[in-house]
Amino acid sequence: VQLQASGGGLVQPGDSLRLSCVASGLTLDYYAIGWFRQAPGKEREGVACISSSYSTTSYKDPAKGRFTISRDNAKNTVYLQMNGLKPEDTAVYYCAASRTPCVYGMTYWGKGTLVTVSS
Repeated sequence: VQLQASGGGLVQPGDSLRLSCVASGLTLDYYAIGWFRQAPGKEREGVACISSSYSTTSYKDPAKGRFTISRDNAKNTVYLQMNGLKPEDTAVYYCAASRTPCVYGMTYWGKGTLVTVSS
């Protein structure tokens, strides 16, 4: 099983980025997918989650109103659209998968993609 996050980069405050999480070795339809991030010197934190059934979404406070998580099962890919980026969004972003809801913890983790927001 592999999860590959991509789409990070260096952007200015207010810009947008779309991160992608492509899965191999598992069918994303059956998994809840979460996006997490870890900023320098800080603990990893959850950002957003999308459920396996009905694609119900949930967001942590820093992401609410600015980030959108979505999935394209045909492409076995989950996206994180990030708008209105702020310097405090700077972090390595990871995607993770679980057969159970995100709140119960994730099983598979991908390598992260670095997002840097700076003027």
